[in-house]
Amino acid sequence: MLNIVLFGPPGAGKGTQADFLVDNFQLIHLSTGDILRGEIAAETELGLKAKTLMDKGELVPDEVVIGMIESKLKANKDAKGFIFDGFPRTVAQAKALDELLKGFGHPVSGMLALEVEKQELINRLLERGKVSGRSDDQDASIIENRINVYNEKTAPLIDFYKKQDKFYSIEGMGTIEEIARRIEAVVAKLMS
Repeated sequence: MLNIVLFGPPGAGKGTQADFLVDNFQLIHLSTGDILRGEIAAETELGLKAKTLMDKGELVPDEVVIGMIESKLKANKDAKGFIFDGFPRTVAQAKALDELLKGFGHPVSGMLALEVEKQELINRLLERGKVSGRSDDQDASIIENRINVYNEKTAPLIDFYKKQDKFYSIEGMGTIEEIARRIEAVVAKLMS
């Protein structure tokens, strides 16, 4: 089973490349944001717990998110693998994910980190903001802050996967197809 942590700052192209991985390797894309919204819409026990916290403006605790991921893993036992997108974001979450996956007998295969120059990220997000209407993608100073927060919060996570020899830096500049080919080469190594 192939379990990939897809990583990168806002605007790196994670969603686009996750679609490529789903189409080409038949992996299941687990976006924590989508899972959270789905659990809330389905009014599951975990979803209702998350909604109560979110309605108060509080963060959803790691154990709730891990519980949601666990239910997705159980529901897809015959999957060829998973793409974890938006999780883990901290070392504590990475350790919790490792523990969860150990129970399924299929650890994280690798962390694929899309590396993109800061100005390119800003340009991509401003362009996306024009199309999507997302307010957080329309202000360069907000975008810059999101990128800085990402860089501050995620550095320890990169070290965590480097120590496990599971960190793979992917050049995220170029066309979608060029980036997809780079990812495909790393995934081929992980599968061999």
